Amino acid sequence: MKILVLTWEFPPRIVGGIARHVAELYPEMMGHEVHLITVEFGQAPAYEVVDGVHVYRVPIGPNDGFFDFIVKMNDAMGLHGGKLISEALAAEEPFDLLHAHDWLVGDAAIALKNIFKIPLVATIHATEYGRNMGIRTEVQRYINTKEQRLVFEAWRVIVCTQYMVGEVGRAFLCPIDKVDVIGNGIRAEKKSLPADFDRATFRQRFAYDQEKIIYYVGRMAYEKGVHVLVEAMPRVLWEYPAAKFVIIGGGNTSIYRQRVEQLNLTQHVYFTGFMQDEDLDKFQTVADCAVFPSLYEPFGIVVLESFAAGVPVVVSNAGGLPEVVTHTKTGIVTQINDPFSLAYGILEVIRYPTYAQWLQDNGREELDRRFRWPMLAQETLAVFERVITERQGITW
Repeated sequence: MKILVLTWEFPPRIVGGIARHVAELYPEMMGHEVHLITVEFGQAPAYEVVDGVHVYRVPIGPNDGFFDFIVKMNDAMGLHGGKLISEALAAEEPFDLLHAHDWLVGDAAIALKNIFKIPLVATIHATEYGRNMGIRTEVQRYINTKEQRLVFEAWRVIVCTQYMVGEVGRAFLCPIDKVDVIGNGIRAEKKSLPADFDRATFRQRFAYDQEKIIYYVGRMAYEKGVHVLVEAMPRVLWEYPAAKFVIIGGGNTSIYRQRVEQLNLTQHVYFTGFMQDEDLDKFQTVADCAVFPSLYEPFGIVVLESFAAGVPVVVSNAGGLPEVVTHTKTGIVTQINDPFSLAYGILEVIRYPTYAQWLQDNGREELDRRFRWPMLAQETLAVFERVITERQGITW
């Protein structure tokens, strides 16, 4: 099988979760030929083979803001993709399938599909409809239209949870029988640390020895529910004063810092800003509780990272999170946008160490059972094979 992938991010360019997804999924498709087109980034080479995947980074050039960047990116990807497909046809080694990740690469993917008559599979990681709980502005409407077109043009659509099956149905009127559910995964071995790691000294960078570390890691976006965690802090500290909240992530944290000051909790909260993966992997091993109070979350790959690191998790019941976390078995699931419920979940973890250990043990087992990339790659290949078989049976 020969596959052409389009994605707007790929390491070392990391914008969100797509970069890690594509970097870890395709290397598991051993025995198949995968070519991936993405965006140039820093000193990363224009072409290289990464874990068996042929990676092409195309230049974009000057642009006038985000949407102009997306237009020019699709132009560049379309041109480079057309060149690769034409060369493959001339060599009588044609591509069997196109795989596009989200609307950002949709225009190029749709053009290549229609020009070269190659079936297209689209993975929808999130939707504008879901992020904003509806479509209200012209910008949102523009993105929603792009997403809808990609879903319509795709032969099949892959989403990460059953929740997202319903969402693509509501947002795009996509038939259920056109959608396949394949979860996200993680390379748990990346969380292994050197034998000489000084856990105690590293931990003291963030909290006193007697304090329990409760952390959030992610974007500082409203949909991630950081404000809910801030409002839950006084309730946690009332019952457990030896708690330290660590907020990890780049972006504008001023509104959260101001609220923390208003609540007189500055000494209990540490905003780290962006944290490199190397330090984050270490940090997670010294933390006592991970909290993800999202208002919208298609899946929540940060939960898998916590499972791998051995950190008990507390999440909201937004989106696909309850499909990833089994309440009272692999973590605590709380009510969305409810500081009281979130505080209760956190206290359940930090007050009862034996229970917390049981949750993290179950989380590791769940990771092995459901969220390993080799298994998920085989599920993805099964979708590809179905599409290729169906394509052979029609005249296009």
